[in-house]
Amino acid sequence: MANDEHVAMLGRGATAWNDWRAHRDETPDLSRAGLRGLDLSGFDLSRADLRGADLRGTNLTGANLSSPGTGNRLFVMTRLPVARPFQTANHQNKPPRAEMK
Repeated sequence: MANDEHVAMLGRGATAWNDWRAHRDETPDLSRAGLRGLDLSGFDLSRADLRGADLRGTNLTGANLSSPGTGNRLFVMTRLPVARPFQTANHQNKPPRAEMK
């Protein structure tokens, strides 16, 4: 579950968040946080625990996502500067199911 203080800091903007991160040696816990549609461009999210976070429609342009705790998370409808659009992802290397007609 996300740390309420960490989620609240996101609302203060990239400059405040990045300054806060620079003065703290802890892993931000944003797991399962509702971050849908937020503008997180320029945020330092390195080492942040984003497992289960709702990032649909979130702008992550210029965000630092190095070594994030995302595991095999699916970024659906998330604006990433180098990502190509996709509709589905197969994380278990299983062939897609045939569509039923």
